[in-house]
Amino acid sequence: METPFDWVTVIIFAGMVVLFLQRSSMDEPPDTIWQYLPPAVGCAFANYLGNEGYVVPAVAVLIAVGAYLIRVLHVRMPGA
Repeated sequence: METPFDWVTVIIFAGMVVLFLQRSSMDEPPDTIWQYLPPAVGCAFANYLGNEGYVVPAVAVLIAVGAYLIRVLHVRMPGA
């Protein structure tokens, strides 16, 4: 946990874990475990890029991860 990318990606990943656990305990979950793979890989890739000094591509991947979470997993922001 040395760079901001480490912190940001771990926070996003932890949020995805909580979302998965919450939804998987439902009687009929709205999504499957496979739908969490692309954003998890995206977090790892963004962290790698950020740690290697490729800040702009890393931020672009994090934006893509956020878009995926909103469009596919239907994550809503608090108060929205």
